[in-house]
Amino acid sequence: MPDADSNAPSNFIKDIIDEDLKNNRNDGRVHTRFPPEPNGYLHIGHAKSICLNFGLASGYKGLCNLRFDDTNPCKEESEFVEAIKRDVQWLGFDWADREYFASDYFEKLCQYAVELIKLGKAYVCGLSAEEIREYRGSLTRPGRESPHRDRPVEENLDLFQRMRDGEFEEGTCLLRAKINMASPNINMRDPAIYRIIKTPHHRTGDKWRIYPMYDFAHCLSDSIEGITHSICTLEFEDHRPLYDWYLDELKVKCRPRQIEFARLNLSHTIMSKRKLMELVQEGLVSGWDDPRMPTLAGLRRRGFTPESIRDFCERIGVAKADSMVDVALLEHCLREDLNKRALRVMAVLRPLRVVIENYPEGKVEEMDAENNPEYPGAGARKVPFSRVVYIELDDFREDPPRNFFRLAPGREVRLKHAYYIKCEKVIKDERTGEVVELRCTYDPESRGGWTNDGRKVKGTSHWVSAGHSLEAEVRLYDHLFTSPNPDAEKAADYKTLLNPNSLNTLASCRVEPSLAGAVPGSHYQFLRQGYFCVDPDSSNGKLVFNRTVSLRDTWGKVEKKKN
Repeated sequence: MPDADSNAPSNFIKDIIDEDLKNNRNDGRVHTRFPPEPNGYLHIGHAKSICLNFGLASGYKGLCNLRFDDTNPCKEESEFVEAIKRDVQWLGFDWADREYFASDYFEKLCQYAVELIKLGKAYVCGLSAEEIREYRGSLTRPGRESPHRDRPVEENLDLFQRMRDGEFEEGTCLLRAKINMASPNINMRDPAIYRIIKTPHHRTGDKWRIYPMYDFAHCLSDSIEGITHSICTLEFEDHRPLYDWYLDELKVKCRPRQIEFARLNLSHTIMSKRKLMELVQEGLVSGWDDPRMPTLAGLRRRGFTPESIRDFCERIGVAKADSMVDVALLEHCLREDLNKRALRVMAVLRPLRVVIENYPEGKVEEMDAENNPEYPGAGARKVPFSRVVYIELDDFREDPPRNFFRLAPGREVRLKHAYYIKCEKVIKDERTGEVVELRCTYDPESRGGWTNDGRKVKGTSHWVSAGHSLEAEVRLYDHLFTSPNPDAEKAADYKTLLNPNSLNTLASCRVEPSLAGAVPGSHYQFLRQGYFCVDPDSSNGKLVFNRTVSLRDTWGKVEKKKN
């Protein structure tokens, strides 16, 4: 497991833990947990929590559990459980034998609820959902007590047992904590503890007909597992008094401490699992692992590396106030990582045929090309060169603008690793006038892309041999949303902010033959094009690449200016 936090700068959470250790709280133990609800796939925001919880445990030589808070069978599935485990492992973290589920504790939690009833701290309420909302009051108006609040203990015990036995229908009653209907914190106004749900559970089947509410199950699951520090995001700050109330009233042996930190908000995306689910269910994306999605599965398929995501999480740090992080920083972390590991290859995304008329027909040369100039140990490869090659369509202009240094009629350019070529003739489609082929000549003395006669050629183009290159499909991705902060556009349906150009598929690209047999997940830098990853759709000789990120690094330029 990567030691993601021990070398990181201090933050307020570490300061709290340091103080607890100094005072020998929890007998000097540090035990955290990552507690996802299995009602969807994890996204980049969860990565911050994963790195923080596992990183703190590693840094303090403690433990971190993986616990699934599976208290709502209506929304949870085994598929999500397996996806979450896969994502946490992919990020590089290991929970060893500490995989738990809130459903492991259903019987214990039910007994805790019975104990609260016996203490006179819980009651069965028969108000409807609408009535409960009305009785709860508002931020400016105190709530009213339920007419069932003062039921005798024995009556509450009987009713709760009948709830458990399935005697009542959903929505007819629920168990509520008896706290304070006038509390300024609405979470403390007699919150629900158990509700009736007759949907089968993904682990317990039809055994249970009542299920604990998240706030009740979460804190007690923490206590049962011996968690010392319950690290959660800022939206749970108002729930902390309730977290503490349950633990205090039940006088549990292990008393976890809840600490809140700011969640990750990333520009041009959303972090709501409900909204991400809608995108999937309505077919607005191809699935949870669509490379445009902020899910870890989507980022992985697009070509993001776990190292880059861990680096990103460390750089953004831990704060107490919510803020928006520019997606450019995440892309910068990825470029820095891929720059060191990705092999350089040549790929032509929009091919333009070039015939080198003075190059011998049938001749093939092997050109030397380095695999990664940033890592000499990556070695070199041979790239075949022949009379007919493809160059990028954008590398030619029939009427070039000023400062255009690529190929044009009568102009010379350098083919990377190969020769100088000069455009002699332009062939066009007779019907459309579109340029379909160039006729060129080459300088045999310029092998390797250099000459001894002092000629200076400003332009260099990548290329592939027409007879040796492989056909490939390339998928170019852009931001999923046009707005930098789609969640802030309160007046608009967030779906209206979807970027119609977030995916552009190029079906007839050409790549050099060294990519034959490239396995899904492999990373490459296509010269001058960006970083690409082999998509799982590649099979049976079909090559499909996702552009992970472009070569342009706006964040890197900002950082250089700062320094």
